[in-house]
Order: sequence, then structure tokens, then C-alpha cells
Amino acid sequence: MSTLKAKEYKSFEAIKHVSEDSDEFWYARELAPVLEYVEWRNFTKVLERAKLACKNSGYSVADHFVEVNKTIKMPKTATKQVIDFKLTRYACYLIVQNGDPRKEVIALGQTYFAIQTRRQEVADYFNQLDEDNKRLVIRGDIKQWNQMLAESAHNAGVISNEEYATFQNAGYMGLYGGLKVEDIHKKKGLKKQDRILDFMSSTELIANLFRISQTDDKLKKDKAATADAANEIHFIVGKEVRRTIARVGGTMPENLPVPNKSISEVEREQLKKLKKSPNKLMLDG
Repeated sequence: MSTLKAKEYKSFEAIKHVSEDSDEFWYARELAPVLEYVEWRNFTKVLERAKLACKNSGYSVADHFVEVNKTIKMPKTATKQVIDFKLTRYACYLIVQNGDPRKEVIALGQTYFAIQTRRQEVADYFNQLDEDNKRLVIRGDIKQWNQMLAESAHNAGVISNEEYATFQNAGYMGLYGGLKVEDIHKKKGLKKQDRILDFMSSTELIANLFRISQTDDKLKKDKAATADAANEIHFIVGKEVRRTIARVGGTMPENLPVPNKSISEVEREQLKKLKKSPNKLMLDG
């Protein structure tokens, strides 16, 4: 992922909100500047086109574009009431589909919200999914948890890239019986540039998701204050997950088969399906 792409993806994540019912949503007035719309009146034109697309697709505009009032600050401590919109993931997707195609951030937004929408839809039907779509869902969860883990590790004293590489290796060594990232690459026959997580089965991804989420939780609970302490916690958690797999008679992660397709390939396939049926939500087989 390029530096720009990673930065913009992070921007979309940073303005995401979660309701009391655990539903994700975005505010239009926060999305507009991320999509490089300086003037609200210009962005409202995109909003109206997106609403029309929503209506023409057979969905309720009111369900995806919820009008709300918001108080904004003005000069000299004054305030002003303005109209805003709470947007569903699908609404955001329609907005970027109707945005200025000359902007690179619009293209990145199209990919981001398409994948996020697809991931949520398939998550709702997880037990009915094929193996590749299960991988897509879990890999998306891991990306979010890895962001939180990186922040927790940084707060514990894991600062430099080298320190973070050591921290990551500690977790893998615990879960993979002493194997480092390089060793796992060799054992699974992956290329140097391949990301291990993108070539895992759903079973292996779930084991790693448990390792990541539990390490994040323990770093916070134990208030780890040094890189060495963080590394030890990551190793211990990984080792405990491995012991659990052994107790239930499961296959060790390093011995699980490597999927034929990377997660990137699966995502591209889903985007192609979306383009072929743009008027439908993305869970269509």
C-alpha cells in the first residue's frame, strides 16, 4: 500500500463513528474535507447525486442519509446551527462514486468504502460464506485490531521500526513455536514481499486475531512501560494461543495449508462483482 493510500485510508477510519448499537457511521461535514471539498455547497451537490443513486437503487434515502442538526463554532465564541447528515457505509460509497473523479482521494475512497461495505455484508452472513469470503472478513478485522495493537505497543515503549519488527516477531514466535516472520515465509513458500496475513486460511487468521486482540488487551491491563515488557507479553499471549490449539487437538498454524489466492486477489474479485452490478449491495454470491 502506497504512503498516500495508507494515509487516506487512515483518514477515513479516523472520522468513523460507532453507535450504541455498534453500527458504523460517518458525518457528512467530516467526510467532505477528507474528500478535499473545501466548500460545503460544492459537497452538497455530491450529496444530492448520491441520494438520487440511493433512491434509484431501491433503498430508502432516509435510512442511509439521516439528517441531523449540529452546532459549529464561529468567530468570537459564537455558535451556529447547521444541517449535517449521518451516513451509512453504503451512503459514503455512493458519495465517492459521485465525487470528482479527477481527485485521487476519490478513487481511494471508492476502494475503501466498497471493501468496507463488502466486508460488513459478508460478516452478516458469515456462516454461509465460502472460505475466501471468510478470510476477507477476518482479515479486515485484523487490520483494525493491528492498528490498535500498534498504538498500545507504542504507548508501551515500542517506538522505532526495528523495535516494532521485534515486537511482531515475538508474537509470531509464541504462536508459531519459535518461528520468526522470515521462518514462516520460508516454511509456507511465500515471496519476500508477500504479507503473511494475506496468505492465511480463515482458521489461521482467527488464531492470529485472537493473539492480536488479547495482546492489545494485556498491554493495557498490565500497563507495560518498556519495549522488552511488551515483547514478553506478545510472546506469552502467542504461546498461550498455541497451547489452546494443542489442547483442543487443532493443527498448528505453521502446518495449515496456504490458500491459492491472496487477500488482495479476493478483494479485486469482489470489486469486479460490484462493478458488474452497481445497483446492488455487494453480497451477491
